[in-house]
Amino acid sequence: MKIFIDSGDINEIKEANSMGILDGVTTNPSLIAKTGRDFKTVAKEILHEVKGPVSLETVSLNAKGMIDEGHFLADLGPNVVVKIPSTTEGLKAIKQLTSEGLQTNCTLCFSSNQALLIAKAGSTIVSPFVGRLDDISERGMDLIRDCVQIYKNYGYKTEVLVASIRNPIHVKEASLCGAHICTIPFAVIKQLMQHPLTDAGIDKFLKDWEKVPSKPF
Repeated sequence: MKIFIDSGDINEIKEANSMGILDGVTTNPSLIAKTGRDFKTVAKEILHEVKGPVSLETVSLNAKGMIDEGHFLADLGPNVVVKIPSTTEGLKAIKQLTSEGLQTNCTLCFSSNQALLIAKAGSTIVSPFVGRLDDISERGMDLIRDCVQIYKNYGYKTEVLVASIRNPIHVKEASLCGAHICTIPFAVIKQLMQHPLTDAGIDKFLKDWEKVPSKPF
């Protein structure tokens, strides 16, 4: 499973990239707004830091606007993936941009029917939001399982990207479901390597190391 970071903060992205586990980045208008910085500057910094796919989002509500914005975003770098909302206008934009050879990520997907049409339109990636479904008492991971199975049934090449990750359990379940990608907030990425027994073990080893009479380092 590929791991993306869901962030607009270049410092978080650099730190995650230094771990050697980062395959790509997803952003959205909310994450960019949190930086308080110019969009183009932020986008170019991210594209320079990460060579894998970087999803940058359109904000238009109609297909023509999405397509025009998609062209602008794609010109920022060869690894740009144009994020398009899961709407009928979005499907039109995906069809056009895909026909031009651009990569697309259809975001804000909340149903298997949406996911089916998104794959048929040719999107490179679909982004079901598990955390937001959990928030309204639905099982977000059930949607991931459905998407993976539907795409497997018919040989669709669209990759399932698990979005709206809230905790390490979401990451574990995404990998067990066979999701292709998981996009994870930086705070959760750090949690993935945390375990109290690891900390306790290191502490014990270090204390015992102090008892060694002649140490090489």
